[in-house]
Amino acid sequence: MRNSPNRLVATIFGAVYLLVGLLGFAATGGVGFVATQGGLLLGIFEVNPLHNIAHLLIGAALLIAGLTRVAAAKAVNTTVGVVYLLLGIVGFFLVGTAANILALNTPDHFLHLVSAIVLLGTGLGADRGTRVSAAAAAR
Repeated sequence: MRNSPNRLVATIFGAVYLLVGLLGFAATGGVGFVATQGGLLLGIFEVNPLHNIAHLLIGAALLIAGLTRVAAAKAVNTTVGVVYLLLGIVGFFLVGTAANILALNTPDHFLHLVSAIVLLGTGLGADRGTRVSAAAAAR
């Protein structure tokens, strides 16, 4: 892992997102599963139970990829980075609408954009000698 920026970033981000997903449940007592407004995590980020589960799934994917192979970490970093980039942009248009099923707020969007930059930058720019085939990415 010490030789691969992708594995390191995936492992760190994975552990952080798993922790955030778990901590989110402490902030969402009494909040509906897909409520458009949620409880505040760290006093800043809105979360609902679905948002917490999304954090757990993303965290698990990143952590598992980071602990396995460079190709897996590179693929997951890039994929999650693209998803977070799209969510960061589209999210600005969801606030205040019924489509905001993750209870996103403006600080969430900026955090998703920063995460996207780090994950995409690492996934696309680091470990360039490592090829990610469709079969390797699927494993």
